[in-house]
Amino acid sequence: MAKRRFGGKKFCPFKADPKLARSIIYKNPDFLRRFLGENGKLMPSRISGVSAYYQRLLTREIKRARHLALLPYSTTGDFFVRSPRGRR
Repeated sequence: MAKRRFGGKKFCPFKADPKLARSIIYKNPDFLRRFLGENGKLMPSRISGVSAYYQRLLTREIKRARHLALLPYSTTGDFFVRSPRGRR
């Protein structure tokens, strides 16, 4: 019996829309945040569907944004987690 795969085939969003690839830049942290997991780790390409070429670009730009403190390295502290009651 053959194994069943769930879900459809993943596609690279940057190959589908080449204009979207221009927004892969460290100065755009809101866009780069889409490719980070909830704990701040890079999402693997097998989950996000990004091709290897664009995955390398994303990795480089996310590392640059982290170095310049535009993106967090992790989200496991009080510094990155927002309090529900507002700022203290």
